[in-house]
Amino acid sequence: MAPFDCDVAVIGLGAMGSAALAQAAARGAKAIGIEARTPANSLSSSHGDSRIIRLGYFEDPSYVPMLRRAYETWRALERHTGREVLTITGVLQIGRPDSPIVSGTLASCREYDLAHEVLDPSAMAARFPAFALDPDEIAVLEHQGGFVRPEVAVAAHLDWARANGAELRLDTRVEAIEPDDAGVTLRIGSERLRAKAVVVATGPWIAELVPALRGLAQPIRQVVAWYEPKNKAATALGTMPVFLRDAGPVGSFFGMPALGPDGVKVGKHAHFREPVGDPDQADAPANARDTDLLDEFIARRLPLAAGPRLATTTCRYTMLPGEDFLLDHLPGERRVVVASPCSGHGYKFASVVGEILADLALEGASRLPVEAFGFEALARKAAA
Repeated sequence: MAPFDCDVAVIGLGAMGSAALAQAAARGAKAIGIEARTPANSLSSSHGDSRIIRLGYFEDPSYVPMLRRAYETWRALERHTGREVLTITGVLQIGRPDSPIVSGTLASCREYDLAHEVLDPSAMAARFPAFALDPDEIAVLEHQGGFVRPEVAVAAHLDWARANGAELRLDTRVEAIEPDDAGVTLRIGSERLRAKAVVVATGPWIAELVPALRGLAQPIRQVVAWYEPKNKAATALGTMPVFLRDAGPVGSFFGMPALGPDGVKVGKHAHFREPVGDPDQADAPANARDTDLLDEFIARRLPLAAGPRLATTTCRYTMLPGEDFLLDHLPGERRVVVASPCSGHGYKFASVVGEILADLALEGASRLPVEAFGFEALARKAAA
């Protein structure tokens, strides 16, 4: 058997893969990171200048301990690299009191004693005039919410990984992973690379190397837009928090204050859930249906932000049944770790997911609670 080239190889250097590589290298492991293109490229899910982070997690209060650790690991990344990654603005989670976003946020805040305020429409008009609420809506202001800069975070994780001796191979496509009793062989053209363990974190391409996820991991097209605000003071960073808004049967929207010349950012979670057939092909640019949806939302719900639309972009969500994460060893293969953690809400967790993936690859288990994110749990959700 050929000697090992590394302790761990990480395939895919986006949000989660870059963090896993950094964590493994920081522990003294000989680590190689492999990326088919360049990190945070336009076909990936790790670009677009900002991602919301929040502690009051409406999806499930069980995420809160993991989020607390994510905040710690984001700050650690900043200390190690000198880069500003995480900015606190507060986060407004808006809707009717019985809506999933509002009721779920309050449940998380109360269970974990998170600092928050409940604001009625008149309080919102006085403090955050950019937003227009219906009379029967409220907002939960969670003070520790904010945003992470995805391109900066990927670059920072890779800087940290290199500083600890990790090797990066960009524009390099892994064609197959072949585990055996001793380790894993990666087929890269005519080369065979041997690793003691492998982390597969290839986002929309995950099913190519992990056939068990075919039909389960579905990339979908996501569109966001930026608008020149009508009132720059009301929409400025430091005045306007990031936000989530429950729009009832239409779904939920999210947005950012004006972080620079591109203006106020708005998107709809999962957009129209349009499948991406071939992840190697560029997504279709934003069309009139896409922009009509976002234009109507901002005009009605953020009137002081609803100036001219300045830009749009597309990216991908990779959705799993149940919209939870997958962080687990490949069934029957303890040397292959699979990470498909986004489902449109995973970026905020990237720093702690990197820690979990390094645990699984190097130690065989994680000290953090990940039982809900395994293949068995995924199978149950797929069957439901």
